[in-house]
Amino acid sequence: MFDYLVVGAGFAGSTLAERLASQAGKKVLIIDKRPHIAGNAYDRHDDAGIMIHQYGPHIFHTNSRQVFDYLSKFTKWRQYQHWVKACVDGQLVPIPINLDTINTLYGLNLTSMEVEKFFASVAEPREQILTSEDVVVSRVGRELYEKFFRGYTNKQWGLDPSQLDAAVTARVPTRTNRDQRYFTDAYQAMPAHGYTRMFENMLNHPNIKILLNCDYREVVKHIPFKKMIYTGPVDEFFDYRYGKLPYRSLRFEFETHHTKVYQPAPVINYPNDYAYTRVTEFKYLTGQEHSSTSIVYEFPQDEGDPYYPVPRSENAELYKKYQALAEATPNVFFAGRLATYKYYNMDQVIAQALALFNKISTSDDPIIQTPTATRSTETAPRSNGNGGSPRSRRRQMEEIIKS
Repeated sequence: MFDYLVVGAGFAGSTLAERLASQAGKKVLIIDKRPHIAGNAYDRHDDAGIMIHQYGPHIFHTNSRQVFDYLSKFTKWRQYQHWVKACVDGQLVPIPINLDTINTLYGLNLTSMEVEKFFASVAEPREQILTSEDVVVSRVGRELYEKFFRGYTNKQWGLDPSQLDAAVTARVPTRTNRDQRYFTDAYQAMPAHGYTRMFENMLNHPNIKILLNCDYREVVKHIPFKKMIYTGPVDEFFDYRYGKLPYRSLRFEFETHHTKVYQPAPVINYPNDYAYTRVTEFKYLTGQEHSSTSIVYEFPQDEGDPYYPVPRSENAELYKKYQALAEATPNVFFAGRLATYKYYNMDQVIAQALALFNKISTSDDPIIQTPTATRSTETAPRSNGNGGSPRSRRRQMEEIIKS
């Protein structure tokens, strides 16, 4: 009998599984339909031996000391501050828009004070900031909105910025100095040995069993457990009772080039040209030394694995119906981006999971502190299995239940 069945081995599920096992002495089974742990943060070495992020670039940044300290239990860090260029009018310029962006784009030589006046002169005031378009044009005006945001947002979301909540573009700042960092959080770093290794260390606990390549609905009736933590799409959990919640997906095209460096920035955005939104070169992110380099093109699309909840007011209203069902479902906790239909960053998912653990631990059975074995942040533990055929999965289930 497991105390908890955790559906999904991404940040939300793995954080909760680790806390429940190591801090509350609970027996946990974590299931994922993919053949690997780590969710969308999964990284691996490609055929050329280059570390890539299978589901697009994941850059860790946070202002939360609690989140950073928590993950530091399972990984060493490589200091990294992310920066991005945008291809606009045939030039590569910094994004977020800063002093150098304006001077390069318009052939000017403005100072910080002068560029602040420039933004004020082109901004279009809005009485109310309701949409993503409102956010941008009220800051930098119509022309820069068209150059940097409208096309990119259309490709990313399949919707015009005027149809999206303000939160989408509010995430991207505008600067009057030369700071080209994409993020300014207090903690910015990459797991020294990759995200997958970090997740392996998180889940390397005798109270945790892992079942991969398996849809939890195939086995949920056959595995005894007391409570569930669900991190998948909330509408899917309730069999789309009120209809499907809109999600945006991605298609990736990887290339390896026999050169040490392929492009002059870790990520280059293409707001107006081409069908893809951006190109990422992974060696910038990982710091890997290699004679070749691998890149990935990102093509947003409607079909495929759900990546991003679409932030629109009507979608939020539909989610509220599923939220009411979730809150009325006994012994099931919903966590993560898909289960709570929120456009969270990685650190926000972890913070949510840690808060949920605290809530569970105060209302659950008494916490039993158990000794935690020393975890290596360099040596990956042996996998608990990866599913496979129905017959091998049944054998796995039998072994898991017996254990």
